[in-house]
Amino acid sequence: MPFRKLVAGYEDFHDAYFRSGNPVYEQLSSMGQKPEVLVIGCSDSRIDPAILTNSQPGDIFVIRNVAAIVPPCESDSRHHGTSAAIEFAVRQLQVKHIIVLAHSQCGGIAALLSGSADNGEETSFIHNWLATLEPARDRIEREFADEPQEIRTRAMEQAGLLVSLDNLMTFPWVAEAVESGALSLHGWYFDIRSGELQSYDGDSKTFRDVLGADALPVEELEKGCCRRGCQSEQL
Repeated sequence: MPFRKLVAGYEDFHDAYFRSGNPVYEQLSSMGQKPEVLVIGCSDSRIDPAILTNSQPGDIFVIRNVAAIVPPCESDSRHHGTSAAIEFAVRQLQVKHIIVLAHSQCGGIAALLSGSADNGEETSFIHNWLATLEPARDRIEREFADEPQEIRTRAMEQAGLLVSLDNLMTFPWVAEAVESGALSLHGWYFDIRSGELQSYDGDSKTFRDVLGADALPVEELEKGCCRRGCQSEQL
């Protein structure tokens, strides 16, 4: 996209929300934000949670990072941008739902599987970030060793989502909110080619079409769950 298109896009946005008398931002400015949903998605330019869900300004609180990873809760003096945003969403905004949104053709997952993220550089932030998923990768490589690369990649993308859901429960204030019924966790997987959006069903340990899913919230997670039964029914 040419840079000038961004400026033209802003002009269209400004006309639609400010010059047209649309009250959305006036209300958001005076009342503040009160989203009920936190979406943790990938930085991939093709996957915009607001566009995917047809959301309006103020509807969803969004965190985006490489491969939509939720790291485990760690109490130290390091910088934890994703964890800080989760804390703000849960403790301050008191969101009612957290969606971890993974997707097909994820570059981060591809780098993890191929080993290309491990370039030996001390400043390889990507390698250190993806290391959270290495145990899941090792299990996928063992259990899907005889499957085509496309199947292994999809399995890893979905396994990474489950790791993030597990890691959410390591934050005490997330676990407390889930156990009290104030917060529900969801795992979504978007297929870029087909446009299908799947939701993880914690009871059957499978991914199902979100439009036909009966049990959207993940009521119970099995630690370290990334076995063949956790993958999509297509696998």
